Amino acid sequence: MFESIIALVSGFVLLIWSADEFTNNGAKIANIFKISPLIIGLLIFGFGTSAPEMLVSGLAAYEGHPELSIGNAFGSNIFNIALVLGITTIILPIKVKQDILKKEWLYLMASTLVAGILIWDGHLSIADGLILLGLLAVFLIYTFVASKTGDHQEFDNLAIEVKQDQAKKVWLMLTISFVVLLVSAKLVVWGGTELAALFGVSDLLIGLTVVALGTSLPELAVSISSALKKQHEMVVGNIIGSNLFNTVGVLAIPSLILPFDVPMEVINRDYPFMIGLTILLFVFSYKFKKEGVITRLEGVLLLVVLAIYLYILIWT
Repeated sequence: MFESIIALVSGFVLLIWSADEFTNNGAKIANIFKISPLIIGLLIFGFGTSAPEMLVSGLAAYEGHPELSIGNAFGSNIFNIALVLGITTIILPIKVKQDILKKEWLYLMASTLVAGILIWDGHLSIADGLILLGLLAVFLIYTFVASKTGDHQEFDNLAIEVKQDQAKKVWLMLTISFVVLLVSAKLVVWGGTELAALFGVSDLLIGLTVVALGTSLPELAVSISSALKKQHEMVVGNIIGSNLFNTVGVLAIPSLILPFDVPMEVINRDYPFMIGLTILLFVFSYKFKKEGVITRLEGVLLLVVLAIYLYILIWT
């Protein structure tokens, strides 16, 4: 058991470091090639904070633990909204521009509904995985097109200046951080599945709790850092982008690697909480004006919802 705990903890620490390095160096590469700040904000940072979930889910499915994968995907979405946004808004109430609710949130909600339809028959097939990847492709195309039109100055603070002669170092760090991501994901999967076996709990429960919390730490770090820097649009944008990648990317990976039956508790318990929190994100953000504010009280309510979910998950 001691080895499993060490593997899990060290895996999480390495995940946080490598995800941060991967994201920062990805932004530097984008800056070198003069890629749009919007692309940097939505894709590089969104993908970077979701990379742990993607790699953990892929490795778990490959090693025959698809329930850990779906638990990781759904659990991470629940933790991102209830824990990450809850803690962040308690630290500092978050201003939300309503445009993101009309576009990115709407796409997240649509993707979440499609995911619900796909799991409703109790099975995730290769065809389901392809549908989810198709939704991801549509989002990537939309983001690319959106970066070519309109004013996106709110993302300008994401562009990281880097000199051309530093390119080799940046590429090296990008490669190293990606390798460390792979290794740390392997440690998390091994440690998580070993603990599940030792304590006699399911891969699904470990995925929904320990692994989901661990892989949500990069989102928590980015959101708190953005809040302290008063980059309000980055907080909700990071959570929506990460949950979107989790829903259409992370969920697609295990079904493409190893099609599997979806446990009924996911359909009856975890999915309703996930979609309910997605709706709460809209309710708390939308204030019938150009810019809404998610208050500290609403942050506390999100943590209360998380506490209720964890109680149902663990004790019932």
